[in-house]
Amino acid sequence: MVEPIRTRTRYGGGRGAGRSVRCAVAAVLVASGLAACGGDAGPPTLNWYINPDNGGQAKIAESCTKAAGGRYRIATSLLPSDATQQREQLVRRLAAKDHGLDLMSLDPVFVAEAANAGFLRPFTASEAKPLTDGVFPSAVQSSTWEGKLYAAPFWANTQLLWYRKSVAKRAGIDPDAPDFTWDKMIDAAIRTNTTIGVQGNRYEGYMVWINALIASAGGRIISHAERGDDATIEIDSPAGREAARIISKLARSSAASPTLSTDIEEPSRATINGPRGGFLLNWGYVWRAEKGDAADGVIDKNIPNDLGWARYPRVNPQQESKPPFGGIEVGIGAYGKHRNDLAIDAVRCITSPANMKQYMLDEGNAAARPAIFSDPDILKEFPMAPLMRDSIAAAAPRPATPYYPDVSGAVQNRWHPPASVNPETTPRGSSDFIRQVLRGQALL
Repeated sequence: MVEPIRTRTRYGGGRGAGRSVRCAVAAVLVASGLAACGGDAGPPTLNWYINPDNGGQAKIAESCTKAAGGRYRIATSLLPSDATQQREQLVRRLAAKDHGLDLMSLDPVFVAEAANAGFLRPFTASEAKPLTDGVFPSAVQSSTWEGKLYAAPFWANTQLLWYRKSVAKRAGIDPDAPDFTWDKMIDAAIRTNTTIGVQGNRYEGYMVWINALIASAGGRIISHAERGDDATIEIDSPAGREAARIISKLARSSAASPTLSTDIEEPSRATINGPRGGFLLNWGYVWRAEKGDAADGVIDKNIPNDLGWARYPRVNPQQESKPPFGGIEVGIGAYGKHRNDLAIDAVRCITSPANMKQYMLDEGNAAARPAIFSDPDILKEFPMAPLMRDSIAAAAPRPATPYYPDVSGAVQNRWHPPASVNPETTPRGSSDFIRQVLRGQALL
């Protein structure tokens, strides 16, 4: 997913190594809790490759190690902070059949690719049931490929419309109104000389925006992904043209951030705190980040009190919006030594309701089970939890296809920069380019 990582720690790694290499560095790895060679004393170690956070997953690893009662221990290894780089490192290791990759935290859009390549161990129907009961359908959908569950939903996420209450009042609008649209928001920002923060850089966050607009207009980017390069490309449609119209309207207006074409999550969040701050489309982490920055004196201490939230705006007044969907799923590597026993038990522990709740409280990342959003502790910490729950339930995942990196890259290529988007030509041009890329007739 493309939610930002509020940490400066970034670690990478190389290809999977053979047993002799791992044993040669055993002392270092065991000391750092990354791996253990066969024959070493102590319980087996399960290596969990995680997306960077502020320590929440490492805390769960410790908790589940304790719960295992000596049967195994879980060690965490940090992936890069960028979702695309995370994918690249995991693919390199999995393609090398790395036996030391037991568990991995996966962005939902990469599950289909890894599953189709045989890199993930699928869960049986009986194993999948406790991992999916009471879980958001959108999260289950994003963890499934060709009818099988290949990853366990861990946390889910969505974007909300964050806005300055004082600006909405001055503009005479109600972002909570059921017919509140992108057009109304853009017009209000222009009237009040304020900005709308979005993610317009050429990266996965921009694809999130494009996909949400198209889905909110009743369309899809691609369907029948199982057909491979013969998949149905649907981006050149009335929905695609509406999405392009909105992006073009915002990008060419005074409501756009001056740095829209390079904005990712944090720079776009910064816009709502500036003198022209008005509206922001961003993930659920915003609330805790704003409170923390206010407490630290980074932003005006009164800004959190002026911050409102509402559901993702509609494309047209008569049709409910389809907010973005993101999150993390936990998959089991197809080549791990403990893939058929200990790893399954570890996944159950990691994704338990108790750990989902704790992770949401620790990291601010929303749980994958809707019941958790009614917990008193959650409601106290996140007053917008009911809206987050309803938005995740209504969210539209990005296309599930083993060729997702190609599809996403092709869309970004033709839709960037946002100010260049033309509703009459961009959807058609991107449709042709996606087809060419899928058939190997064009390079990204």
